[in-house]
Amino acid sequence: MRKSYADYKKHLQQVHDLSVAAAILSWDKEVNMPINGAGFRAQQVATLNGLAHEQFTDPDFGTLINHLLMVESDPQDKRNLERSKSDFQKATCLDRAFVERKSKIVSIGYHKWLAARKENDFSIFQPALAQLITLKREEADKLGYADHPYDALIDQFEPGYKSAQLDALFEQVKTELVAFVRDLRAKPTVDDSFLYHFYPKDKQWSFSLDILKNMGYDFNSGRQDISPHPFTISFSPNDVRVTTQVNEQNFATTCWSSIHEGGHALYEQGLPAKQYGLPLGQACSLGIHESQSRLWENQIGRSYLYWQAMYPNLKKLFPEQLRQTDLDAFFKGINKIEPHPIRIESDELHYHFHILIRYELEKGLIEGSLEVADLPQAWNSKYKDYLDVDIKSDNEGCLQDIHWAHGSIGYFPTYSLGSFYAAQFFAQAKKDIPNLEDTLRQGDCKPLLDWLRINIFAHGRYYLADELCEKVTGERLNFRYFMDYAKAKYVQVYL
Repeated sequence: MRKSYADYKKHLQQVHDLSVAAAILSWDKEVNMPINGAGFRAQQVATLNGLAHEQFTDPDFGTLINHLLMVESDPQDKRNLERSKSDFQKATCLDRAFVERKSKIVSIGYHKWLAARKENDFSIFQPALAQLITLKREEADKLGYADHPYDALIDQFEPGYKSAQLDALFEQVKTELVAFVRDLRAKPTVDDSFLYHFYPKDKQWSFSLDILKNMGYDFNSGRQDISPHPFTISFSPNDVRVTTQVNEQNFATTCWSSIHEGGHALYEQGLPAKQYGLPLGQACSLGIHESQSRLWENQIGRSYLYWQAMYPNLKKLFPEQLRQTDLDAFFKGINKIEPHPIRIESDELHYHFHILIRYELEKGLIEGSLEVADLPQAWNSKYKDYLDVDIKSDNEGCLQDIHWAHGSIGYFPTYSLGSFYAAQFFAQAKKDIPNLEDTLRQGDCKPLLDWLRINIFAHGRYYLADELCEKVTGERLNFRYFMDYAKAKYVQVYL
């Protein structure tokens, strides 16, 4: 291997190309692939992931990174090298055999989850999940940790974060947010029945595309499809794809899942293309990624300002369904506070109880205090304790999310982190863009998107999440911003 930065860049981009090829196969698996293709697809993805891992962990590449760190002076190039060195050190903890085994187990686990969902029977997924949990415990041991094995897994999604920090953050959720929600639930209920009329699939689909375009999503560099669980996947800033679900009996399902995934996609489309395949061409963290989806979904997509512009078009599309619903009633209805068993259909406040439950269960599974066979009972019990909800089936309970089938242990807390970052970022955007509320009222999202591109997207992984938050807002993550946002908004909803 040669000794220049160009050699480093070329090698890393080739590794990334292999990962992208595997990602394309994974996208096809969830959108188009016939069910009988699962076995060989698992092998194909595992081979590509194994090759990418082997090339990335080539000892000569590690030597090249160390050499260039001593001679490079350009701040961005040096930061790429620093991030690559950290990634290299973590990756070399996992050999190719482990990476390929992990890829196969994840692929099999996904299809077992699909089968379990089809039959509404956790026992079908249970053996595969047990394998996945054993694998993740092994992965945590290989990566190493000081205090708790879960720390090694959360670090993969939110670098530098520890379970002790999450414990403290969720303690604030348990105290401040629980009390606030309790007060709201004591007030007269809000009517959201208009959401549950019959909304034809084709019209919902058409409106979701209009929403994405309005947000600034570039359909020349992406597309939307249907999948069992909404997701975003990026192959480059010029090819970022989203999926959604459609429920003809619940308008909210498609609308806000498209907005949520659109927020993710805008981030990916806004990453610097010149840094393709390099750390500075990648998202800062999953928490920052979720801040973008949650900001668009909640601060924008559930705001009165935004629907002042969008609601007339929606009402023209569904005149009968919304005939007796004016804008005020619509705004209140889409922000109704009510416990719900399904995370992605939860209101934005109870949502964090869902994340808290998953966080506690994940920690238990990884540390061994909870067995996979006992998961449904533990899940149902926590939903009763935290949300006063009775879980009626496995699909409504511990089979509802795809994340564990993907082996994404440590991912769920980033949803709450993202919501809290989103509130802090949006508060700063309102300070920096004096006419932001006027532009949103007119349905113009461009000033906000431009602000996000400059302040969030352009940096890639130059900063860690808390560092980026401090650079943008002047302080690190502060739960107060979320509570201030929630209180200001729900005073309008529950007058």
